[in-house]
Amino acid sequence: MRFFKILAVIVILLVGAYAASMYFFVEENKNFQIEKEVDYPLDKVFSQFNNLQHFTRWNNFFTSSQSMDIDYYTPYEGKGSSISYVDTKNDREGEMFIRYENLNKTLKYQLFEDKNENPTLVDVKFKAISPERTKIIWYVHTPKLSVLRRVENFWTEDRFAENIDKSMANLKNVLGNKVEKDNQMAAIKYDSLMVEKEEEKILLGINISTSNKKDALYKNVVMNYNKVYNYVTMDLGKKEDEFGYSVLITDADNYKDKEVSYFIGIPLSKKVGITDNNFSFRTINPTQDYVVYYKGNYAGRIKAIQQLIQKAKKDEMRFGDIRQTFIERPTDDQNVNMKISLSVYK
Repeated sequence: MRFFKILAVIVILLVGAYAASMYFFVEENKNFQIEKEVDYPLDKVFSQFNNLQHFTRWNNFFTSSQSMDIDYYTPYEGKGSSISYVDTKNDREGEMFIRYENLNKTLKYQLFEDKNENPTLVDVKFKAISPERTKIIWYVHTPKLSVLRRVENFWTEDRFAENIDKSMANLKNVLGNKVEKDNQMAAIKYDSLMVEKEEEKILLGINISTSNKKDALYKNVVMNYNKVYNYVTMDLGKKEDEFGYSVLITDADNYKDKEVSYFIGIPLSKKVGITDNNFSFRTINPTQDYVVYYKGNYAGRIKAIQQLIQKAKKDEMRFGDIRQTFIERPTDDQNVNMKISLSVYK
């Protein structure tokens, strides 16, 4: 009995010492600042922060959990927009609000986590470093914690900084795909032969062999494009701004053959786990390409392909595969809008 009394006294003393140290030496809340820079224009960066539907697609706080359920409330953009979230697997829930917006300059968020009535306040400021580079500054003010919970303040800033690092990587992937698409659309000059450098891409898609009959081939392309698109968007849960234009890869001169083999895939920022053996990854290494932008019926692409091959032969260049990049989604009974690329080398 005496032992338990002594133990109780020791416990009380330890708790008292802990509480006293927390009270006198640890702040009841945290204030800190984090700065990052991204290689994208100010307006494109800001639009990813003031639209909460965009924000939750790349912010690691929301993307890190597969069990997160989010409800969005109007207005979906700017001051007054808000969300509520529930993560049953990780036992988290909360609400987030945009309380203030100064377009392309400042946003003020309030985040209520779990049952805490005091919000985390996050002010985010944006500054254009150059036309293509933006600085983002987070000013974070955490809610007051009770004496017994103040130990959490030791890792609050590190946890927030880690979340921002992961979020910035996601944001760069999202903006990279959006900017690439915008730049490609702006650079289009149809039926003119150009030289372009192609960066490395990772495609997720399927290999196909099918008849080269005019109508049958295009219907097969549309069908398999839809298979890949549905797998990426539905099974993998990717959003439109998380991946690039779909690409069809085939031999340069197989348009003459009765049977055509091709790979059709969608560019992703990195390889992910897949459970369907019908799909596989394929890497496009950096290349120099002869390029023609083409718009018309699918059969008419042959003339553009022949033009690229003739150019390569005239320049005494060896060539590899033909890539057909669909700038607009291929659909039945409609013209295609695509970039046709022939990789060339000495």
